[in-house]
Amino acid sequence: MEKHEGGVCSAESVADGSLDVWSCKNSDSSSADHLVVMVHGILGSTDDWKFGAEQFVKRLPDKVFVHCSEKNASALTLDGVDVMGERLASEVLEIIQSRPNIRKISFVSHSLGGLAARYAIGKLYKPPTQQQDSNDSSGGDCSEGSSQGTICGLEPVNFITVATPHLGSMGNRQVPFLFGVSSFEKVAGLVIHWIFKRTGRHLFLKDEEDGKPPLLRRMVEDTGDCHFISALRAFKRRVVYSNVGNDHIVGWRTASIRRDSELPKWENSLDEKYPHIVYEELCKSCDAEDVPDGENHSNDIEEEMIKGLSIVSWEKVDVSFHSSRQRFAAHSVIQVKSETMHIEGADVIEHIIDHFHA
Repeated sequence: MEKHEGGVCSAESVADGSLDVWSCKNSDSSSADHLVVMVHGILGSTDDWKFGAEQFVKRLPDKVFVHCSEKNASALTLDGVDVMGERLASEVLEIIQSRPNIRKISFVSHSLGGLAARYAIGKLYKPPTQQQDSNDSSGGDCSEGSSQGTICGLEPVNFITVATPHLGSMGNRQVPFLFGVSSFEKVAGLVIHWIFKRTGRHLFLKDEEDGKPPLLRRMVEDTGDCHFISALRAFKRRVVYSNVGNDHIVGWRTASIRRDSELPKWENSLDEKYPHIVYEELCKSCDAEDVPDGENHSNDIEEEMIKGLSIVSWEKVDVSFHSSRQRFAAHSVIQVKSETMHIEGADVIEHIIDHFHA
């Protein structure tokens, strides 16, 4: 166990490398009943969320216990969104079983980790009247849910994604070495699995099998034993943070679940406390048939994903590092992946915590 300034303790698991962060003050740590699961992006590690995790505990010492996931570290992120989601679901179950005082759960995910988290909650969701079968292969101790259902017996509170490609990567200028050239992206869709393996096929929507639509398309509705939309709806709030520019990994449209015609104009920061937050919007939920069709949308599947995800409400927060020294590393700065290199994004972390429902 390590002690950090601000009364924060952390411990890295020898078994899997995961990182837990909590208050060093016993009275605070014993009362913390809110599990915050932080999920890194492609080729990432627990270190990616180290700064964010410590800030959470410093600000909410008697409220939260933070777990930085490591079941999908490094090259394991190339195994596919579904495999990552299954691993993350198992990891969450292990944490819940080891901390019986936990009553609430929230997810804070960066980039690809947001898709893994959406898959994981779809597997962990328990409908309001469903009791966990004692023979359930998951082995979790899930209790009966509330009126909105639970995440394995816990009250779902915040589901937050930061620069996550919710609509996939096709046509969204998200592969750095393709420089946003659409013709390059079309070719990349044919060979991307050589580079990013199954995950690349999922991101570029090239995984149609046995007559089934691509995985990301299936993840905008409840299918079989995966309650993707019901799980999202169960959370009190759903939030997407997105870079308005200079993010050459995850484009603005896909991170904010918008069409090009819906992208708002921005000028300066909204609040001097958060110099890089340039736009905030609450998008209310609406039935799929009531979602207006987009103009000149890139493809029908993307339009279906927008409509599917729009049946739940979303808080949308747009971020700009256009005047920052590290603006071309916006994808990492928005998360403060490295406290030394990306500290200019600290106000985004502060915004997440200030608006977090503990």
